[in-house]
Amino acid sequence: MTGSEIKLETQNFDLYYGNFQALDDISLQIPANQVTAIIGPSGCGKSTFLRAFNRMNDLIPGVHTDGEISMEGENIFNMDVVALRRRVGMVFQRPNPFPKSIYDNVTYGPRVNGLRDRDKLDEIAERSLRGAALWDEVKDDLGKSGLALSGGQQQRLCIARALAVEPDVILMDEPASALDPIATLRIEELIRELKEDYTIVIVTHNMQQAGRVSDYTAFFYTDESRTGILVEFDNTKKIFTNPSDQRTEDYITGRFG
Repeated sequence: MTGSEIKLETQNFDLYYGNFQALDDISLQIPANQVTAIIGPSGCGKSTFLRAFNRMNDLIPGVHTDGEISMEGENIFNMDVVALRRRVGMVFQRPNPFPKSIYDNVTYGPRVNGLRDRDKLDEIAERSLRGAALWDEVKDDLGKSGLALSGGQQQRLCIARALAVEPDVILMDEPASALDPIATLRIEELIRELKEDYTIVIVTHNMQQAGRVSDYTAFFYTDESRTGILVEFDNTKKIFTNPSDQRTEDYITGRFG
């Protein structure tokens, strides 16, 4: 990959919870406007790695890091963390709409950032809900509580909320694991559409989902002596059909994990 194609990069990145090392020497380049999946067995550091990109781990007492993470060449640890989180949005495992109206959920971020113009807020609400493939379902009921939506709609509302502040990157931590199969497929379709405008990094336990939605896949692993190892990173098709490491093949074929 050339520099212009790289959105996020980690170099020799380590993360510790106190004395416990959760990520071990991760060097990885994440391409722009692609979907990158992070797979691996439970406890191998996938979600910790994902949260490192918007410094969510900073909120945990005792966390410290070595190495570097950069976005478009700039070290994220030198950035203002609020500005960073505006550029790197996050969608969590379980839908977590605020106990507010659909409209107020979507416009929350712009309001916090100081926007008061109602016309502009209306425009952002419509654009974000359209971007999350939810507008047609809720456009006549924007005053309804976000909590009254179905699980799949709530997750798309959370995606719309992330889109409203116009991020560059969207992090997704198992965004469909709490949803039924139909809602899951809607989220997967949406992920494929969003990569036209955003760089997406998704953690998933679902191998089929990783194969369906991602362009690149990173396989993380933990062995007896080390936790949070990046075993392999490549084009998703290669990872799933011709991995370079036996551990990757064993995991993908269900021999462990």
